[in-house]
Amino acid sequence: MAEAADFQGTSASPARRWLRRTGALLAGLPLLAGLCQLPAAPSADATEQTATQAADSGTVSVALDTLSPSAPTDGDTLTVSGTVTNNGKQTVTDAHVGLRVGPELTTRSAIDRTAKDSSDLQGITGSEVGGKYVEKFAKLTPGVAQRFSLSVPVDELDLGDSGVYQFAVSLSGETSAQPWEQVLGVQRTFLPWQSGEAGTKTRTTYLWPLISTAHMTAETGSNEQQTPVFLNDDLAKEISPGGRLDQMLSLGKNLDVTWVIDPDLLASVDAMTRPYEVRTGDTTRAGTYQTVAKQWLAELQKAVEDKEVVALPFADPDLASLAHNGTSVTGSLSHLKEATDVVANTVEPILHVKPVTDFAWPVDGAVDPSIVKVATSAGADKVIARSDSLQETGGLPYAPSAARPIGGGTTAVVADARLSTAFQGDLTRASAATLAVQRFLAQSLALNLQTNNQRSIVVAPQRMPTAGQAQAMAEALTALQSDDWSESQELTAAAAVKPDPAATTKVPSRSAYPSSLRKQELPRTAFAQIATTQEKLDNFKVVLSDQSRVVTPFGRAMNREMSTSWRGRATEATGFRGDVAAYLDELSDQVKLIKKSETKLSGRSATIPVTVQNNLVQGVDHLVLRLTSLSPKRLEIGGEAYTEQPVEISGSRSQTVKFTTTANANGRATVVAQLYTEDGQAYGDPVTFDVKVTEFTATVMLVIGGGVLLLVLAGFRMYTQRKRAAAREAEEEDSEAAGEAARGPKNLDSPEDRLKEESGTRPGADDPEQPSDPTADTAAESNDPSGTGERVNR
Repeated sequence: MAEAADFQGTSASPARRWLRRTGALLAGLPLLAGLCQLPAAPSADATEQTATQAADSGTVSVALDTLSPSAPTDGDTLTVSGTVTNNGKQTVTDAHVGLRVGPELTTRSAIDRTAKDSSDLQGITGSEVGGKYVEKFAKLTPGVAQRFSLSVPVDELDLGDSGVYQFAVSLSGETSAQPWEQVLGVQRTFLPWQSGEAGTKTRTTYLWPLISTAHMTAETGSNEQQTPVFLNDDLAKEISPGGRLDQMLSLGKNLDVTWVIDPDLLASVDAMTRPYEVRTGDTTRAGTYQTVAKQWLAELQKAVEDKEVVALPFADPDLASLAHNGTSVTGSLSHLKEATDVVANTVEPILHVKPVTDFAWPVDGAVDPSIVKVATSAGADKVIARSDSLQETGGLPYAPSAARPIGGGTTAVVADARLSTAFQGDLTRASAATLAVQRFLAQSLALNLQTNNQRSIVVAPQRMPTAGQAQAMAEALTALQSDDWSESQELTAAAAVKPDPAATTKVPSRSAYPSSLRKQELPRTAFAQIATTQEKLDNFKVVLSDQSRVVTPFGRAMNREMSTSWRGRATEATGFRGDVAAYLDELSDQVKLIKKSETKLSGRSATIPVTVQNNLVQGVDHLVLRLTSLSPKRLEIGGEAYTEQPVEISGSRSQTVKFTTTANANGRATVVAQLYTEDGQAYGDPVTFDVKVTEFTATVMLVIGGGVLLLVLAGFRMYTQRKRAAAREAEEEDSEAAGEAARGPKNLDSPEDRLKEESGTRPGADDPEQPSDPTADTAAESNDPSGTGERVNR
């Protein structure tokens, strides 16, 4: 309309031109909106991006169960097998499994990154081998796993020089939503490749730990053999066929390893070869795994007869917990010394080999100055550390040899962290174990290729591998010991290697100790409870005739209370310590005073009996019983406020000790009986009782004395009367006998004589009783109790 208003042949003004352009733009907006809604053909870049985004969602999972050989060489045929599972909601069609070889990984950190993203499609590199080395699937139904197996000559993989190569198994296919071929799942791993013989070989030391948790209690039987009591049957399960320790033994005996053994495990299994008990609630039952224990020990003896055996202190004490929380508790370090001293008398008699005892192994090889100090306090001069704790700070482009001096004559044997942690986690699935094996071998080869200098490397795995972890470890070691880049070496040899001058020797500070490990440590209260138990044991053992029956089982139990195996099991640790303390209290209470009721004391002096009971199977001595009067002005004991007497009692017996007392006044006096050891320490609970004193006066004593005199005089008079009566009877009998002799024989024909003879009458039979005749016998004294309370001996 603006243009129509202009005159023909003249140009539009600037204002009009701006209005026309604005109007045209506004009129074209609906058309542009419609054009934007039309579908556009996808570009190649857009198609690849969409496919990758779809694959990132995890449409298909690939599990690599086997890869053999783990480290192939020239002429080998590589075989892989596993499963593919469609995790999506749509069926995958025209699918196939293929193999991919990526570029060489030249650093150990690159291996770590690849392992971290092993199933991420974003990082896929390398082309598919293709050809006949694929396995096809017409379709993959959602939720259904299907197996695959592929074999390919190593020559077809076009591997170059020695090194670690990426290796992947991928699943490609189509879906109805994305009808073009794309990679829908992948599993990446490593292919260690040694082309020809290695110039230098890494000397590798692998520690093979035989360590378990605490299984034996402090309790033993009352018989001469002291039948041990176990917490449960867990150890029996571990050494039974298929159990964890059975697997560790059967796998380790075929490997070149250094055995690291806890003597407590040996002592426990050895105890199972004889009669033993198993606790079930409040009772015990007979153990039944003697045969299994004998077989396991016999196999272990054969396995280690020509191998190096490193023995840890008894029960594998937690050095870090002791260093951080136990050194402030008196006596804690002495338990570590005892745990070290007992090793020689435990390992060699059972395994028939002399163990190495100068190595200390803190948890996960984490060290700080306090841990090193505690570790060496019991005699060890070598500490097994780990490279993620004692880290290299000099920028070395390679991993140095394990041994290095850290001061004070102590050598740190630094295990490689990557190799040592390769088999942690859940390895029950074949795919997880296979990936762990390939990663371990890849790291080992990459380490060897770092430099041409020969080095000694130590691998210190987790203390108690599961059966699955042990199998993966054995598979990796079998492959490693048959490869060209590594050779086996014992731990003592690794510790004796000349240290690399560029390697770090500085122990990290205490603040650098990992917080995750610190949270699992035994608290100070645990060491305080152990110290209390030790104090009670010291007080108890001095009264025993055979201290070893108690000192040995309780000493080993307290070693177990400090075990590394309690990490992550705080509740169980507390319960174990409580049971040990309770059982010691129970034994101590078997030697005790018998409670007394009120005692009556009539007179100025008497004896008070106190009974000591010993329910132990062994005798007790070196005890003193003290009786104390709390009212010495009223009642003295032995002429003083208290007196003591030694006590010595055979097993399962009681002894009554008598104390002489003197009463000075009437009334009630409180008396305390208490057992003491010879060094003056109170033993057991005291017994308190009352003594009721009723002192007689002088008048009463005179009356009683007079009564006694009268009784004596009366008795004498009765005696003389009886004597005179007997004399008269004898005289009369003699007179009568003489008269009868003078008269001659009786005439029994006379009726009167016969009557007298039959009636039995004789002269004097009807005479009246004489005053001097003896009185009748007095009645027997009553046997009834004299009254309430105890009567004392006088």
